[in-house]
Amino acid sequence: MRISLDQLFSGIFHPSCAFGEEKPLELAANEQTERIEKEDIDFVTSYFSNDFNISQFNETAQNLFELSANAFYGIILAWLSELPIEKEIISFGRGILSAAQNFSNSADKRRAADKAANNRADCDALTVLNTAGKVQIEVHRMQGLLRFSVNENGEFIARCEPDHFILPCLGEFFTARFGDTPWAIIDEKRGLCLSRKPGGRAKINVLEDISAEGFPATKSDEWEELWKHYHKTINNEDRKNTDLQRQLMPKRYWKHLPEM
Repeated sequence: MRISLDQLFSGIFHPSCAFGEEKPLELAANEQTERIEKEDIDFVTSYFSNDFNISQFNETAQNLFELSANAFYGIILAWLSELPIEKEIISFGRGILSAAQNFSNSADKRRAADKAANNRADCDALTVLNTAGKVQIEVHRMQGLLRFSVNENGEFIARCEPDHFILPCLGEFFTARFGDTPWAIIDEKRGLCLSRKPGGRAKINVLEDISAEGFPATKSDEWEELWKHYHKTINNEDRKNTDLQRQLMPKRYWKHLPEM
């Protein structure tokens, strides 16, 4: 992330806020991790959970959320993309406020804000919505493409290198999927790990901290071998469609797919 969520929302509500030249996004993994503030990680992780409460964030974010939850959702996803579109996000947010300020009734304000949030004729709105869509697609892909292997401690661990910072979006899904079974998802590209222990909540930590807590590297086991055998057995070469396969399962993800 180039700027924090607090800076982003401050830029939306205070036109006088200006951001200088930002450092290129191509950062080393440890340097990029340092740019992601812990409070932002905690907030977005909470946002995609069932325990989310907007009062956890500042007043400016609360005001935007009350005007249009859809716009707020789009802004959060666009921010998670890590793409250099801060100016477009800020302009998009200001457009929401501008549309709503022409009305005095709360219901009318919300209708106007939602209409502006879905106005693809506006270049900034189009950029934010398209970027949010890309993040949503990758979240959906990771829900199906992550491959877990159990380690010596009975914890299920998956590794990935997603294009976007999507770990916060996966916590609730895999909490429901695994129940009380401990699990962890390691984002090797960013040096971060989303994990959950029985009875706790999914949380994100720096990878080094996770290693210290007893998350050793996974290795191939009999379940993985069984999965590869199953995949090979059901494969029908006569129906192979390489283009469709790469569309649904892009090659950049294959590194962490044992069947590939």
